[in-house]
Amino acid sequence: MAEPRRDNRGIRDTRGIVDPSGLLTRVRFRRHEPAEPLRRHIETYWFIDWDLPEPYVSQIVPHPSVNVSFQWDGDENEGAPPYGEVHGVALGLFARKLSGRGRVCGAKFWPGGFRPFVPDVPVSRWTGRVLPAQDVFAQATCDTARQVVSPADDAARIAALDTFLLSLAPAPDPQADLAIDLVTRIRANRTVLRVDDFARAEGVSVRALQRLFAAYVGVSPKWIILRYRIHESLELAGTRRDIDWAALAADLGYADQAHLIRDFTATVGVPPAAYAQGHSP
Repeated sequence: MAEPRRDNRGIRDTRGIVDPSGLLTRVRFRRHEPAEPLRRHIETYWFIDWDLPEPYVSQIVPHPSVNVSFQWDGDENEGAPPYGEVHGVALGLFARKLSGRGRVCGAKFWPGGFRPFVPDVPVSRWTGRVLPAQDVFAQATCDTARQVVSPADDAARIAALDTFLLSLAPAPDPQADLAIDLVTRIRANRTVLRVDDFARAEGVSVRALQRLFAAYVGVSPKWIILRYRIHESLELAGTRRDIDWAALAADLGYADQAHLIRDFTATVGVPPAAYAQGHSP
C-alpha cells in the first residue's frame, strides 16, 4: 500500500480544534512522525504539555480516528501514576479539562489503520468509548505509560511510543489498506457528497462499503463525509468573515443552508455564524 498523503501544514493544521488560538496559547503542542514501519497505520504522534495557572477546557470535533494515548495528570492527582487509554472514534464533541501541570503523548491512527493491532475485534466495538489501554493491550502496563511520558525530551518519548507500538506486531491486512485509501479519498475530495455515488465510482456496493467501514473505521461512510464537511466549515468559520453560508452549504452537498446550520450546531454547540463571530480574525 502506498502511504497516505500527509498534510504538509504541520501544526498549522488545526482542523477539528474548536478554539485553536485559545488552546495553542495555553499548551505546548507538537506533532511527530512515527517509525517508518508504523506510518502505514499511524497518521501522527501528538504531544501536549501544560502548566496552567487556571483550568482550561479543550474542545475537539474529533476525526474518524482511533487514538492511543499515555498521560500524566500532575497536579490534579498528586502521586497518581501515568496511565494509558484507547479512544475509539468519538461521535460528539470531545471536551477535556486541563488544569495544573500535565502531559499527553498520543498516537492518532489513520481511519482504518487500527484494526491490524486488534485484528479479532471490529473497530465499531470501540466507537464512542474510552478504555484503559491495558484492557485492549496486555503490554500497556503502568511501566509502559511511565516510559512514554516521563522523558523530558520528545525524542525519547517518540522512541518509547515506537517501541511499544512495534511490539504489537500488526500483521499486513489488505482490507485495512483499502479502508485507509477510501477514507483518504473522501477527506481529500470535497466533491464526494453521496455514499452511493462514491461506492459506484469505487466499484463496490453500498452494502460492502458499509460493512468495510464498520469493521475497519468504526463509523459509516455517510458519517465520514459529514464529519469532514463539518471540519471544513469549522475551519472556514474560524478564519474568514465573508462566508456565504448558502453557497458553502451547496458546495458541501447539503440540501440547503438550514441543514448545514443544524449539523454544525449539533456538533460544535453553537451556530456557524455565532462561532465565526467569536473566532474569526
